[in-house]
Order: sequence, then structure tokens, then C-alpha cells
Amino acid sequence: MFQESSQKPSIIAQTHDLAEKTQRWLRIGIDIPLVLAIITLVLFGLLMVYSASWKFSIQLGQPAAYMFIRQIVWVILGTFMAVLLSRIDYHRYNKLMLPAMAGTYGLLIVVLVLRDTRLGADRTILFGSIQPSELAKVVTVLYLSYWLNNHKPVLNNFTLGIIPMLLLIGVNAGLVLLQPDISAAATIIVLGGILFYLAGGDMKKIVFVILGVAFFGALVVLVSTTGRTRMLDYVNGLQNPVLASYHVQRSLEAVVKGGFFGVGIGRATTKFTGLPVAPTDSIFAVIMEETGLLGAIFVIGLYVVILWRGLYIANRAPDHLGKLLAAGLTIWIFMEAVINMGVMVNLLPFAGNALPLISAGGSSMTTTLMSFGVILNVARTNRGVIPERRPTSAVVNLRGWDRRGSVSRSGRFTNPKQ
Repeated sequence: MFQESSQKPSIIAQTHDLAEKTQRWLRIGIDIPLVLAIITLVLFGLLMVYSASWKFSIQLGQPAAYMFIRQIVWVILGTFMAVLLSRIDYHRYNKLMLPAMAGTYGLLIVVLVLRDTRLGADRTILFGSIQPSELAKVVTVLYLSYWLNNHKPVLNNFTLGIIPMLLLIGVNAGLVLLQPDISAAATIIVLGGILFYLAGGDMKKIVFVILGVAFFGALVVLVSTTGRTRMLDYVNGLQNPVLASYHVQRSLEAVVKGGFFGVGIGRATTKFTGLPVAPTDSIFAVIMEETGLLGAIFVIGLYVVILWRGLYIANRAPDHLGKLLAAGLTIWIFMEAVINMGVMVNLLPFAGNALPLISAGGSSMTTTLMSFGVILNVARTNRGVIPERRPTSAVVNLRGWDRRGSVSRSGRFTNPKQ
């Protein structure tokens, strides 16, 4: 009895110390679950790029480790930028947004002028090193977050709010569409709609915008040869996988070969026998073949953790702008992952989206890591706030910014100074 009673204070003290350490990390902006999920995906992505890229590198006339080494360089650069952005107060970025958007427009125009055609599209500059459409997505989220925050009083006004916002999104999406990159253009439009909703846009006007976008999207599919082909392949693939596009057929073949446990890291064969762009857009198919359904569930689970923690940070952000930035960037990253994985198993029409933090490619890796830097910056500016006990409230009242205090929960944030 004496031993049991003497052990209890020790256990309580250890638990208290652990809680204090966790709160101290959170107060300086290091969200441990989010950072661990990011690191795990990056390291796993490097492993899969190494496995999937050596034949692709040789076909480019480069050494077998060419793409893997480049990916390491991009990870280092992206990590440096993420750390830098996490240390600079996001309120200071406001003056940089207009030049950033203008620069993005300029890069998209340069793509159309240079016409560096790769894989049937004009999407890159500097010999394929930079893909401005990836930059356009994140800049759209950033610029719209600041714009919507500054124009909140006139947000639902057609002349001062909705029409200017549609022009901002339309010009960006239109330049991307001319490459053509239908999936990136659609992503930009969807992100604009989501941010408008999160900023407090009127539901009737949102429905109006959605109907307009749907009409425009249907028109693009009918006019564009690429859009018609992809939609037809998608419908045929739903009816019979054998009638799907060649890309999806080879991806499904990899999924079937992988089974539940996979064939083992480095032992996939589909990446050598015709799976298009295995280290980039198709890397999830390689993951499915080499690690099986178990590995796919592991990857999906990490993206769910990122969504949870990003919305958690958005929910506890100190102001309206921080909520828009954290929620918008988190939803964008999660949406990119869902699109890439959905395409590989023919759940969505074909799109050329990269798998965030995993696919080989400098533009995707650096912009994604930079986005996480901004998200962590939002968390860092909210010092002195103790997180709630129940993570389920991370998605509570994201849209009702000004009515946050009306949410009655026993685990709401409290200030330790009070």
C-alpha cells in the first residue's frame, strides 16, 4: 500500500511535466502532430521517388539518382523557406501580395510565350524546372485571403465584392487554362469559392457563382479536345476499367498487383513497363503496388492528420486573416492529395495534380512547404493559448468568425493569464 501511494505523485508529476512541455511547444508555434506528419510524408516521399525515378532519370539522359538528388535539393530549399515564413508575422505579407500576384501573371504569360511543350502541354519554364501553375494556386489562396479580409464589409456587394473577386480568379484560371491545364484552372476556381464561403459570403451569391462556374466548366469540356477526351475516358472507365485511359489502366494494374501488403519497396514492375510519369503524377500508383492497401491507408491517414491540424490552427487563429490563410492553404493541400489519389483509382476524371510532399517536382514541393510555413506562422502568433482537450472541435465554427464565443463547449481555448 505504501509503494502504491508513493508512486502516484511521481506519475502525476510526469504527466504534468509532459503537458507543460507540449503547451510550451504549441505556444511557440510548433504544432507537433502537424510537423511530424509533414516530416513523415517528406521522408516517405523521398524513399518512393528514389524507388520510382531511376529509370525515368536514365530516359532523360541523366544518372540514375538524378531526380532523387534534385528532390533532396528542393526539400532543403522548401524547408528553408518554410522556416523563414514561419518566423515572419503573416500580417507583414500584405504589401507583398499585389507584386506576388502580378509576378504570377507574368510567369503564366511567359509560359504561353515560350511554349516549352512537355507531355503535350506548355506548363514549364527554365527547361522544366519551374511550373508557374503550381505557384498560381498558392498565390491565389494567399492573395484572396488578404483581399477578402480587407474587403469584408463589401464582400457580398456585386459591384465592389463579387465581380472584382471573379475577375481575380478568372484571369488567373484563364491563363492556366490556356496552357492547357484544366485541372489546375479548376482547382483555382474551387479554392476561390471555398475562400469566399469561409470569409462569410452570402449563400445565395455562392450558389449563383457555383452555377456560373459549372456552366463555364461544362463549356470548356465541350470546346476543349483534352477536356472531352478526359471526361469520356472517365465515364468509360467507370463502366469498364478496360475502357479507361491508358494511364488509368496501368495505374489500376499497379493497384491490383499491390494487393493488401504490396510487393515490397523497389520491387514494383509497372513503373518499368509503361506507367506514365511514375515519379511525379503517378507516384501514388507506385506506392499502392509496393506497399499495398496498407501503405495507401498510412499515406491517407497522414493527409487526414494535416487536414485536422490545419483546421485546428485556423479555428484558434488570433484573427480573421489568420483563419482564412490557415484554412485556405490546408484545404488546398488536402484537395491536391485527394485529386491525385482519386485519379489514380479512377474515382475522379484525369488530372495532372502532384501528390503533395511526395511527388517529384520542385514547384510542388517548395510551394507546399512554404504554405506549411505560413500555417505554422499563424499558429505561432497565437501564443499563450492552451489547446482544447477534444480535437473534434478543431472544425467548429470556422465560418462564423465573429460568433466564436457563442460555441458552448467545456474544452474551449482558455487564456492562462485569466
